[in-house]
Amino acid sequence: MSDIIAAAATPAAKSALAVVRVSGAGCIEMCDRLFFPAGKKSASSCEHSKSVYGTLRREDGSAIDTCLAVFCRAPKSYTGEDTAEFSCHGSPAAVSSLLSSLFRLGARQAQPGEFTKRAFLNGKLDLTAAEAIVDLVDAETEAAVKNAAAQLTGAMSARLKEIYTLLIQLPSHFSALVDFPEDDVEPQEISDILAVIDRVKAGLRALSASAERGRIIRDGIRAAIIGRPNAGKSSLLNALLGWDRAIVSPLAGTTRDTIEEKLILGGVLLRLSDTAGLRETSDETELEGVSRAISAARDAELVLCVFDGSAVPGPEDEAAAEAALAAPYQIAIVNKSDLPAACHTPPHAERMKKLVRVCALTGDGLSELDAAVAELFTDPLPAAGLTAAITNARQAAAVNAALAALERASDALLSGVTPDAVLLDIEEALICTGQVTGDTLRGDVVENIFSRFCVGK
Repeated sequence: MSDIIAAAATPAAKSALAVVRVSGAGCIEMCDRLFFPAGKKSASSCEHSKSVYGTLRREDGSAIDTCLAVFCRAPKSYTGEDTAEFSCHGSPAAVSSLLSSLFRLGARQAQPGEFTKRAFLNGKLDLTAAEAIVDLVDAETEAAVKNAAAQLTGAMSARLKEIYTLLIQLPSHFSALVDFPEDDVEPQEISDILAVIDRVKAGLRALSASAERGRIIRDGIRAAIIGRPNAGKSSLLNALLGWDRAIVSPLAGTTRDTIEEKLILGGVLLRLSDTAGLRETSDETELEGVSRAISAARDAELVLCVFDGSAVPGPEDEAAAEAALAAPYQIAIVNKSDLPAACHTPPHAERMKKLVRVCALTGDGLSELDAAVAELFTDPLPAAGLTAAITNARQAAAVNAALAALERASDALLSGVTPDAVLLDIEEALICTGQVTGDTLRGDVVENIFSRFCVGK
């Protein structure tokens, strides 16, 4: 990591500001040749971590831009190395000129995620915090922002450190039993070891249980709107989006294809599909739409089953309700609440998780729908003191592998297996726990993780 890297940390588009980052031993002295601070002799004479105004110049002395610059000396920087950061005007041409000057002076183009990778390798953050940066950039809901920020500020790291500290005590106990087999193992010793293992397993189980909530926070949930023709499904989609995405007509069967949109409802990101009305038909195009509607309901985690509250329920409503009940979660939505009700409760609605009455045209009842989704999908984290959820498959797999190793260790101790065999499971649990934070992760896996970051991060 002795070379100097540089990259734009903002998108290559016209904007108010653009940020260019530089990192590596000697990068501040290198910047003496292109940044000239107002009232200072050179970049290297600037105070640590204090912003300073100045001019960026090419090798021939011509100006590139004026900017604010911040210089940080190792190890008190984001990457743990000497760093420079220029906040200049958001001209892609000016940014390109600045980067070209840096490259001519000896820097090279940073690879995706290389700044954060250097921070990780220099011990400035662990892998859970590094991955949280990507989650924060990608966050689409307030819950996703909060979870990523909690991980970034060390919530997950602190919990894993507690677990690792307990685990690291165990090998010494087992080693003593292995090294001195002639000594009888006291029942209390085994009991004490099992107590520690149980504490660790409880912590790992809480993390494992948080993975499903973490997935929902990060990726959202697949949802589908289904119902009979002309129940108001497309009107509901438009009302939720706040704009006319779907064509609405008094003629039944207007929607024939699946319309997909993302929206936030109840603080949850929904990947929502509006579908064709369910009914018997001989029209081939409409029949394909009905088939796609059933498929969308089958693939959905949440089905919004829309009923026309002003119409007498029929076989189409029965079919829609049956399709909805096959999903893990469903909400019965009785639409057209502004019209006289034809019946009190639609078929099977009482079997669904929630029931709300709305008027898609006026927006009445949409706040109740918002609350219903929130109640279904914003459960608290599974353990007191756990303030961040696992949000990716890599973390979940490592936690589950550590938990499985400790389950084997517990079972083995209780069945009288020799300590040396149990020690292997304890060591595996240590390795797997370390994989979550990156302490015991292979270099190629680390490279793969950071390759998914943006350039400049």
